[in-house]
Amino acid sequence: MIASVRSATSTDYEEVAATAQEAFQEWRTWPAPRRGEVARQLGNELRQHKAALGRLVTLEMGKILSEGLGEVQEMIDMVDLAVGMSRQLYGLSMHSERPEHRMYEQWHPLGPVGIITAFNFPVAVWAWNSTVAAICGDSMIWKPSSKTPLCSIAITNIAQRVLETNDAPPIFCLAVGDRHQVGDPLVRDSRVPLISATGSVAMGRKIGEAVAQRLGRSLLELGGNNGIIAMDDADLDMVLRAVLFAAVGTAGQRCTTTRRLILQKGIAAEMKQRLIDAYKSISIGDPLDPGNLMGPLVDARAVEDMQEALIKAQEQGGRILYGGGVIDRPGYFVEPTLVEATSGMPITCDETFAPILYLFEVEDLAAAIDLHNSVPQGLSSAIFTTNVLSAERFLSPVGSDCGIANVNIGTSGAEIGGAFGGEKETGGGREAGSDSWKIYMRRQTCTINYGTELPLAQGVEFDVG
Repeated sequence: MIASVRSATSTDYEEVAATAQEAFQEWRTWPAPRRGEVARQLGNELRQHKAALGRLVTLEMGKILSEGLGEVQEMIDMVDLAVGMSRQLYGLSMHSERPEHRMYEQWHPLGPVGIITAFNFPVAVWAWNSTVAAICGDSMIWKPSSKTPLCSIAITNIAQRVLETNDAPPIFCLAVGDRHQVGDPLVRDSRVPLISATGSVAMGRKIGEAVAQRLGRSLLELGGNNGIIAMDDADLDMVLRAVLFAAVGTAGQRCTTTRRLILQKGIAAEMKQRLIDAYKSISIGDPLDPGNLMGPLVDARAVEDMQEALIKAQEQGGRILYGGGVIDRPGYFVEPTLVEATSGMPITCDETFAPILYLFEVEDLAAAIDLHNSVPQGLSSAIFTTNVLSAERFLSPVGSDCGIANVNIGTSGAEIGGAFGGEKETGGGREAGSDSWKIYMRRQTCTINYGTELPLAQGVEFDVG
């Protein structure tokens, strides 16, 4: 037991939503560079509290301390990106087909933004959304995972201090609560024009349908079932390091976790043995201990899900090469697991949020790409090869069907400079990256007639009398 947190009621949610709506009325009138200055100060506060926040992420969520600190650094990086954006909310100027007319587009603040985050990145995903939404002139309502409320309370307290220092309205609003009391009211609230949600595919379907019913906007970051292709000409040392971090890091609880390793047959046997040897050396335990590389799963249900997936994998013809056990100690600790698999096993098309890696063998690149793209998710992907033709084919229109495609690096560890998100059941959303601000604003096309005539577009004639 770490702490007790009181969940918000539907009445509490209504108070939070009203506050966000009122804050937006003022915040949208602040010049964007001034909003960027507030964001810059938030980044400074996060820098000052990085060590404590990183430990809190580790304590509450269970990822190792290095990853907890890295998540806070991602928040800081995201603030820096947003500050730059605050002076780059560009609109285009277009030539009109009508004489003595000027056309241009401009972007206005959208409104309160709903941010629904998952337990595995309890602070970074909020920053992906909130920092950009803030410089765009939006307020926001944050519904964090009920599994990691302390991180959200800490971040909101820090952000609120920055707002108060700048006499800014309370744009960073928080409601910790369950789906019935907070989640559903937020998703169905017509005062919230955009819902950005990170979580499972099942959750995304429900949110997408509810938001579409009121013709709102959805930004969905859903499941991943990420694959790495390793060709015969790959650098096997690099493959091993990349797979270990991407498959074992965060105890397999990243949406970008590598869950499938597709090996060309010439290296398959050696690569499997290297992985078995490496998995045996993974230190598992207290994530605050810098000597450990893997902490626990988030809760008992996660352990049960992993065990059920392994039973199905074996029933479908899979063979466990290493791991699969639950560690006999307090907490939700498990062994990272390697499963020899074949194409057509239904379980390998599911995302199990646990450290299970399915190993496949293929004859050539074409077969590898076909197998890679055969799952319903489409988030992150990678190929390891020293052949430029193979690399370029993987990145071509007939290659990876994911939103992220890497060459000679793993599927995890995205940088905020590139748009993050995926296709198919991953939801199609994009966060961070160069033009991510556009989803948080409304676009307006303006036409000014500076002449004395009133010509119509497309040559339409409509003369009266």
